[in-house]
Amino acid sequence: MEIDIGPVAFACLSLSSAPTFIISNSATSREPNSEGGTLLDFLGDLRRTHMCGALRPSDAGQKAVLFGWVNRRRDLGNLIFVDIRDRSGVTQVVFSEERNPAVHEKAESLRNEYVIAAIGTVKLRDADTINPNIPTGTIELVVDELRILNEAKHPPFLPSDTELANEEKRLKYRYIDLRRDAMQFNIELRHKVALAIRDYLAAQGFFEIETPFMTRSTPEGARDYLVPSRVQPGTFYALPQSPQLFKQILMISGFDKYFQIVRCFRDEDLRADRQPEFTQIDLEMSYPQPERVWETVEGFLTAAFKVAGHEIKGAFQRMDYDDAIRLYGIDKPDLRLPAFADVRDCFTPVDLEQLAINKDLPVIAIRTPKVGELSRKERDDIKPLFISKGGARIFEDFKRIETKFPEAGARIREKSGAEADDLVVLVVGSAQSGKDDHPAGKRKVTPAELAIYASAGLLRVALAQKYAERHGIFKKTGDPAKDYRFLWVTNFPMFEYDEGDKRWVAAHHPFTSPHEEDMDKLETDPAMVRALAYDVVLNGTELGSGSIRIHRQDIQRKIFHALGMTEEEAKSRFGFFLEALEYGTPPHGGIALGLDRIVMILAGADSLREVIPFPKTAAAKDLMVDAPTPVTDAQLRDLGISVIKKPS
Repeated sequence: MEIDIGPVAFACLSLSSAPTFIISNSATSREPNSEGGTLLDFLGDLRRTHMCGALRPSDAGQKAVLFGWVNRRRDLGNLIFVDIRDRSGVTQVVFSEERNPAVHEKAESLRNEYVIAAIGTVKLRDADTINPNIPTGTIELVVDELRILNEAKHPPFLPSDTELANEEKRLKYRYIDLRRDAMQFNIELRHKVALAIRDYLAAQGFFEIETPFMTRSTPEGARDYLVPSRVQPGTFYALPQSPQLFKQILMISGFDKYFQIVRCFRDEDLRADRQPEFTQIDLEMSYPQPERVWETVEGFLTAAFKVAGHEIKGAFQRMDYDDAIRLYGIDKPDLRLPAFADVRDCFTPVDLEQLAINKDLPVIAIRTPKVGELSRKERDDIKPLFISKGGARIFEDFKRIETKFPEAGARIREKSGAEADDLVVLVVGSAQSGKDDHPAGKRKVTPAELAIYASAGLLRVALAQKYAERHGIFKKTGDPAKDYRFLWVTNFPMFEYDEGDKRWVAAHHPFTSPHEEDMDKLETDPAMVRALAYDVVLNGTELGSGSIRIHRQDIQRKIFHALGMTEEEAKSRFGFFLEALEYGTPPHGGIALGLDRIVMILAGADSLREVIPFPKTAAAKDLMVDAPTPVTDAQLRDLGISVIKKPS
């Protein structure tokens, strides 16, 4: 019987015990071996008995049904070997012409990425054919029945390729890229980590509560993604950069412990550890001290790392923001690398004058272990790594310093802990730098000092990356205490001074609570106000940021006033939230951690794109679905929008 449905015809045949059909379509190209179409089978009521990576020697003699893709095919004439693959692994299946000529003939049409069902008997491999590199390498499946469930065009690259295709091609054909072992592992790891975190927080009494994706635009540090309203022309929703205000309102609503593994959206420039849409572990608690939040985070990170095979331990090390800047030049230091040292006191005033070094600013010695002797060219190659801030200078040839100022050189080596084969580089202030006559200059770390520390901090990381093969610090040791150096950075400044606008701005967000003992400085000395804000850092990556929030309206007004915000402006931007604060708000605080970043580190990946199923490129494009794209004029008219193209 033949049913004609346009250009496609289905002709029912009979082969083996299952109904089969020939699909022919003149508009579709065929594999070279196909004549008149590829023979395809229905799945019918056939059920899988084992995943492809599950069979073991104890299964020998059993019947098994495997489903998966053709990973590799080897035709030896009377024997055809096919590796069948699913997300659990691969199993070698064997088609014997002597055992079953019809099935063997059918297997000749198989090509890479065909979807098949293999039904047969598990057999132990001969000793000389065992593959010790895969868990199923001691067995094979001798096939009695083959069902070809679907064919595949020759793909632009194979999941089994040992040489990786370029990233643009991988993202365009992401559905093929996701079949690779490494990507399957990463996505499974992501699932396990998220599940471990969810289970831990639920066991601690947290409720998982969803918050809206379509909300109002509020300032959060990056550009919003806007969604125009058709029903209310000229108005816009914003996709949330975080659920910040909603989770605080949940505390006002009486849900003492909230969490959410939630998608967030930020329209900002991208990099390896940043995507326009990302997933964060968001939580909030009522009546906490910062330590209670930290204990919760340490608990779920311990659970997450455990499912990834790493036993980490709390409590994590803690460090004040000012100390992090003075020791590492950055508020997310990588503790695997040596801290730097201020060696200004190793020089005499005359030494500093001869070297044209500002005597009022730090002189930072950066030590990179086990780099060894550098040639003149190698020393010159260090200079492009240095990014000067505030007039900072670099002395990359420490041996010249030691030759000209031997006593200072010896003291620097002693103070910095540098050994003979360590690289030592100095970062100093120029004689002309160092004026701190603006409001931010009152801080413990002044802006002029911060410029030196920041320049040194960037160079410290750049040198460590450049000479990673020599010092080996970034290589995994198998000891989680050494491989994963966690840190809580605390007591951030409450405000930052905006040089352009000549005013103070919130360093975290305007709902962060200041320290109780610093309240009296809000009006008189904002530079010295510390926030009850904290970041959790791992190996130089900020995993998350949080704070204790303001729960009193009188304090919130003071913060807005310190930020130069009028009552009218505050009401227009945050009116609904300020009103909610009037109805009995408990003290509360929380944090948000990047799930993508956690999984990226656990997977040993270099980019978030390796652990997100469908990521965007650095240009914020989805190559697979070709987004973003223009929309029709009719859609724009419905929204009351016209597009103005920028002149080229």
